Amino acid sequence: MHAFQPRPIEALLTGRARPVSAAGAVEVLSGIGKQARQGALWLALDGLEGDEQGDRVYHGGPEKALHHYAAEHYPQWRDWYPASPVPYAAGAFGENISTHGMSERDVHIGDVLRVGETLVQVSQGRQPCFRVNLRFNRPDAALALQSSGHTGWYYRVLREGWLAAGDVFELVDRPCPDWPLARAIAAMFPSEPGAAGLRDEWLAASQLAPLVPRWRTTFERRLASGQIEDWNLRLNGPPACPSN
Repeated sequence: MHAFQPRPIEALLTGRARPVSAAGAVEVLSGIGKQARQGALWLALDGLEGDEQGDRVYHGGPEKALHHYAAEHYPQWRDWYPASPVPYAAGAFGENISTHGMSERDVHIGDVLRVGETLVQVSQGRQPCFRVNLRFNRPDAALALQSSGHTGWYYRVLREGWLAAGDVFELVDRPCPDWPLARAIAAMFPSEPGAAGLRDEWLAASQLAPLVPRWRTTFERRLASGQIEDWNLRLNGPPACPSN
């Protein structure tokens, strides 16, 4: 298990919801394009001031108030997809927080962290959607993000307050010391759906009280059905209307 080391916010980012599209794809509203903000921003229970989401059913809200992405993952993306139309830098994946030294192996489900005036808790990993494909103009970008395990993660807000670049994350509580986020992501997006022990992981994950209810319900449903849900619509989006 990795010991937690305090890390500063290197960039605090927000974005307005705007239409995004790519060749042969349907246009949708998305707040995935983020820009670094200067000075302190108010972090409320449902997110940062000035931040928007295009689809509030699956994005944003109290369980996804902040998205955090590890900046050390970006060199990997430059190697994989060097011809990106979007620079691989803070905000490229729509994150609100960019740091070095905090990855999916360093934070755990349910970690309670003090940062600035706020108190936040790790609620879930990201489930990439087709908006990532539109952002990078690649039909496989969301799947690559999911398969890499380098999805980033979300926080719920336990205490509202001011937040700014330079504020330092400090660990307050770790209720699930056996559950680094990487383990939960591997259970949600298994590379081998028939692997031995996977059902045991689903059972254990379904009982993690700090894990977002939607993830726990997903694991419970898989245990009951023995099947993994269809990811096609989330990863690929709705089909574009044929042109006349």
